[in-house]
Amino acid sequence: MSDEQAALLSEHDKATGVLTLTLNRPARKNAIDGPLWDLLHGALSEAGHDPEVRALVLTGAGGAFCAGADLSGGVKGGHPLTRMRGINEVALLLHELAVPTVAKVSGVAVGAGWNLALGCDLVVATPESRFSQIFAKRALSLDFGGSWLLPKLVGLQQAKRLALLAEMIGAEEARSLGLVTWVVEAGELDGFVTDLANRLAAGPPVALAQSKALLNENADRTMRDALASEARTQTINFATTDTPAAFRAFLDKTEAAYTGEWGVPSTDDK
Repeated sequence: MSDEQAALLSEHDKATGVLTLTLNRPARKNAIDGPLWDLLHGALSEAGHDPEVRALVLTGAGGAFCAGADLSGGVKGGHPLTRMRGINEVALLLHELAVPTVAKVSGVAVGAGWNLALGCDLVVATPESRFSQIFAKRALSLDFGGSWLLPKLVGLQQAKRLALLAEMIGAEEARSLGLVTWVVEAGELDGFVTDLANRLAAGPPVALAQSKALLNENADRTMRDALASEARTQTINFATTDTPAAFRAFLDKTEAAYTGEWGVPSTDDK
């Protein structure tokens, strides 16, 4: 493994289906440079096409989550818009990933690093975690989806406060604003996230994927559009083996094992 490849560690627990991606540039507080953006793009794309991945945990090594984009080398060659398109592709891959995603945050998560965490479905932090939309202090505007994510999560006024002042806030304030799902003690973080990811991975994969997509898509749609989407996706759920399995488990007072398999016989089966 080259030094560049070592900047992103990947661990797939085949028994549970949980994939853990760890940003591994601790000397830079896991700031993301060009090669690491490429590695993230490849890893997320691969995860999206791997049926054995049932949940994703995104975290950072060395006591930090991510200090954002690595600007230490100055502005690189090439057109800035081309570079931003590549970064935007990573944001979309994470946002549209069908499996549940969890950000495990210790230390700082700032700039694109914070928006990387917010791009996950759930965020778990420690009391020591710190967050900032630091862009304004670098004479930059929001990126990695922050301009879309923040108003939806905290409302327009608070989003403007976070973006325009670029303040550093603590984990409890971030949780009170709806930007962190749970705050747990540092010594409990690993166990908490492992249990959470295992529970998500054990869920019905098709149903969870569709609920995630519905929530993401319908935030900007009318009630009529949302109801139509719900009807469509519920019909797909009834065509899997998971829904009957869940009903049987409910009646038998047992736990269902979910596979996401298609349950409608094909014409070849007749």
